[in-house]
Amino acid sequence: MRKVIVSEFVSLDGVMEEPGWTFQFGGEEQDKFKFEELKASDALLLGRVTYEGFAAAWPNMIEQTGEYGEWMNGYPKHVVSTTLDRAEWTNSSVIKGDIAEEITKLKEQPGKDILVFGSCALVQTLHNLGLIDEYRLMVYPIVVGSGKRLFQDGLNQTVLKLTETKTFQTGVVVLTYQKA
Repeated sequence: MRKVIVSEFVSLDGVMEEPGWTFQFGGEEQDKFKFEELKASDALLLGRVTYEGFAAAWPNMIEQTGEYGEWMNGYPKHVVSTTLDRAEWTNSSVIKGDIAEEITKLKEQPGKDILVFGSCALVQTLHNLGLIDEYRLMVYPIVVGSGKRLFQDGLNQTVLKLTETKTFQTGVVVLTYQKA
């Protein structure tokens, strides 16, 4: 069975919104990590807001991002939305119905991991539905102060098990958690 993996950039104070604050910590180690992560998957699961941002940017970034950009544009993209009727970006489809049922069907299909990038509201919904198999939190050594936080009020309490840590020279730490 495929896994749904939430992969997020998070500040030390839990902010995930508008991650322009990550750029100052960029490095080869993070690039390699993200490359290998995307290579190990074959589909994206996105909320509408993240999808719209990605759909506007990624088709224009293939030349500068190479294989990574080709994968981002070519992989199937499943967009959870109550407002979109159709998704225009290559290989995109809209999930409107019973989210738990539709995501479970995706997980049962043959293939590699399904990655969730950004998509704060979707992540919170998936969390409460128990559909997330793994969290990969790339924690940046910065306090942003305000913005959407990955874990906010209204989430079900869930005990997680730390399964891996990676520390990059920039001070960025990747914490990988699975359900305990």
